[in-house]
Amino acid sequence: MDQLRAIRYFSKVVETGSFTKAASVFNVPPSSLSRRVADLEKSLGATLLKRSTRIVKLTEVGQIYYNDMQQILNHLEQSNETVRSYQTTPMGRLRISSMVGFGEKILLPLLDEFSLLYPEITLDVSLSDELSTLGRDDVDIAIRGGYAPNERVLAIRLMDNGFIPVASPSYLEKYGMPSNAMELKQHNGLYFKAPSGPTPWLCNMKGQWHDVSGPAVAISNNGPWLAKKACNGEGILMSTRWALASYLESGKLQELKFEHELAITQHSNMAVYLLYQKQRYLVPKVKAAVDFLVQRIKVENEIKKSE
Repeated sequence: MDQLRAIRYFSKVVETGSFTKAASVFNVPPSSLSRRVADLEKSLGATLLKRSTRIVKLTEVGQIYYNDMQQILNHLEQSNETVRSYQTTPMGRLRISSMVGFGEKILLPLLDEFSLLYPEITLDVSLSDELSTLGRDDVDIAIRGGYAPNERVLAIRLMDNGFIPVASPSYLEKYGMPSNAMELKQHNGLYFKAPSGPTPWLCNMKGQWHDVSGPAVAISNNGPWLAKKACNGEGILMSTRWALASYLESGKLQELKFEHELAITQHSNMAVYLLYQKQRYLVPKVKAAVDFLVQRIKVENEIKKSE
């Protein structure tokens, strides 16, 4: 237990960048915490931290040790929660990672409802378009857009994630409505930037994929900013139907329909997936969140389809 306590102290020093801040988290004197970390280094025969009067940094071997210990501490916490899962009331800290656009438009409003139902669950939500790995990144639930991942996790399909082309009435009045997908090459493009780069405009004609991307006038990973520029008549935008729903309903943007559908990837079955590790479903807080999100999003999808 002494070594485990020292490892926890060491990890918190790394996370806070300060012995004093780490000591305040554990409510122990800084000198006591520092001594524990020094004893840990002595037992390992290695210097884990570079200390100065203003800053604390990891050494090269310290970084390796920290990464390894984070995985061990995460597994330990998961094991502890599995044992505690025999209690019936969902409680504790629930870590959720979601892509930004989906998180802002759909997930966060639903989590406000979820918090009212489960006040003893503390939500820890991160919005990022960077991919997260459930076990490694200390995440209970992840929501991603794309195709079904190959990870050893359970993936529940929440909704379609196909991209559609849209433009404002003012843009179409000025530049004209493209009569076919190939004409998009002559139109101004607003491009969403995924972690792998700007998403292209692709079209499958008679089994052949064609890049019909027009000249870029703006590229960003901020969907609302691109949608605003599209509403202002600055170009054609390819984005998901769920992200564009409010603009389509208000008439600020309209969908462009062609004989051959557009896509941003040659992979089929693009969708939004909820991911979690099978063993984590035994933990009440995770089960409550998975069941709630899947059911609520399913209901909303059915309502929209019936409208």
